[in-house]
Amino acid sequence: MSPQQRKRWALLLLVVWLPVYLILAWWLLNVIFDRWGRLPLLLELPLYIVLAFAWAIPFRRVFHGSGR
Repeated sequence: MSPQQRKRWALLLLVVWLPVYLILAWWLLNVIFDRWGRLPLLLELPLYIVLAFAWAIPFRRVFHGSGR
């Protein structure tokens, strides 16, 4: 993939995929909180950390080198 294509894919992912992912993560957290209530901090914190990085892991090759 050329650097120009990577930049275009990175922009597309940030503009389209990231908002969709945020809505899905918000929905998932609401389902969990509605079903079991607020989780203990030792369970809630890792859940937020995993959700914070999970959106970018499949696309790390696209973002690699796009900031140069």
